[in-house]
Amino acid sequence: MLKRAALTLLLSVLGGAAFAQPAAPAPPGPPRLVVAISVDQLSADLFAQYRQHFTGGLRRLTNGAVFPSGYQSHAATETCPGHSTILTGSRPSRTGIIANNWFDQSLTRDDEHKVYCAEDPRVAGSTAENYTVSHYFLRVPALGDHMKRANPASRVAVVAGKDRAAIMMGGRGPDQSWWWRDGAFTSHEGRQPTQAVTRANAAIAAAIARPGPALDLSRLCEARSREVPLGGGGAPVGQGRFAREAGNRNGFRASPEFDGATLALAMAMRDEMRLGQGRATDLLIVGLSATDYIGHTYGTQGSEMCLQLTELDRSLGDFFDRLDRTGVDYLVVLTADHGGLDVPERIGADGGLAALRVDPALGATTMGRAIGAALGIEGPVLIGDGPFGDIYVDRALPAAVRTRALDEAARRYRAHPQVAWVFNRAELQAAPSPSGPPDGWTLTDRARASFDPDRSGDLIVLLQPRVMPIADTSRGYAATHGSPWDYDRRVPILFWRRGMRPFEQPLAVETVDILPTLAAMIGVSIPAGTIDGRCLDLVEGPESSCAAR
Repeated sequence: MLKRAALTLLLSVLGGAAFAQPAAPAPPGPPRLVVAISVDQLSADLFAQYRQHFTGGLRRLTNGAVFPSGYQSHAATETCPGHSTILTGSRPSRTGIIANNWFDQSLTRDDEHKVYCAEDPRVAGSTAENYTVSHYFLRVPALGDHMKRANPASRVAVVAGKDRAAIMMGGRGPDQSWWWRDGAFTSHEGRQPTQAVTRANAAIAAAIARPGPALDLSRLCEARSREVPLGGGGAPVGQGRFAREAGNRNGFRASPEFDGATLALAMAMRDEMRLGQGRATDLLIVGLSATDYIGHTYGTQGSEMCLQLTELDRSLGDFFDRLDRTGVDYLVVLTADHGGLDVPERIGADGGLAALRVDPALGATTMGRAIGAALGIEGPVLIGDGPFGDIYVDRALPAAVRTRALDEAARRYRAHPQVAWVFNRAELQAAPSPSGPPDGWTLTDRARASFDPDRSGDLIVLLQPRVMPIADTSRGYAATHGSPWDYDRRVPILFWRRGMRPFEQPLAVETVDILPTLAAMIGVSIPAGTIDGRCLDLVEGPESSCAAR
């Protein structure tokens, strides 16, 4: 049912486009178009679980160069840091994108110093919730920037379900950049919608205005349909089929329809700009966010995720089929910004090791109040965005008081059974940048890869494995990510080009390896010493795609 709906939307956006004959085997030389796709929260575990069932676009990509153990190698496995690694070749310690949000106590603003990774803090009145989208905080160039430096004729277009995905992958100067906000695709202030965007938004608005019927369960997804009660006050999950009342934009966003709409606009943008048909290699970037919204809302192991991955596979298949008909020689890379963990209630019930929800006492605000009461300190004492990650001591406190509060916070966090480790700034500043295969990194290595001395907290708190850092599920989110553990770090990395000889490399690689790999394929040089990644050879046998062209 949904395949027909997604394809109908695709056709409505692309209506009237002319197509060439199917593409022949890829000629020698650089591809004319690079298509970079991020599937938000597609963990290596989910990819492996469903791989045998793929029949569409994801199946096609498994017939290319498959790296099933890619790593978002850093500890802060959130959306913004993860997307910042994919097309920059750099870890968060170099990109400066340490988290989705962090705190800058030098700023005086309405939301207590909190900043958002893709905002422009120079805009008057900017807050982490009400902001102007910008690449201001991204410290390094992305692939599109390198392509334009090498040949200004290269064109870059970005379509994403989240602004932070668009900004972190698109870099500093894409020709077109569009992301979802408040029920439609939008762009930087002052940019007028193109005809493709206008048509897409009209089709999406019409789809949202209609009720969305429940999707049919395949035999595969029916086997995964079982009600799971949640702790923390949330509604049960596990049997969802994406029925949606008319006008429910959030329901649309947390459903497979959202990825269908994003791919539809991406294809329309390709046609409108004639990407791959110019004087230089072009870049089309696609950020697919539905898997993440569905994982947060329902977890990763129920009928909801099964339907999502089934329909994602089909929608990607439709997308690649349409690309084939353009006759353009294109290269695809697909990966993810992070993985994810299922709801702890289902993990335990299905025979997993102990999993539990976080103790609310670990929240920065709650812990700060307890420390303040114990030490006789007024004020927030601690500032943070939750029960883990970057925790800051209030700089308004006198230096001696700050030291006492910091020592007490470190002691209390380390004593808590749900905490695996606590680092302070000095420890991470002294640690060398990590090297070697990421599957062998220590916790220090993982935390160091996320550390920025200007933005990171006074303490970095890492929770024990399978501790879900959501205590209250009544607000709609049942599961999340952000840990230093492999279920959040490991993601697939897939490359495909027509005529490529397929192979699989099971050893650990990093998402920062994607930039140098693509740059070598299209003949774009990257200045030595400016990235963390290395080129992955996509040619099976003695020849190498990493050799200088």
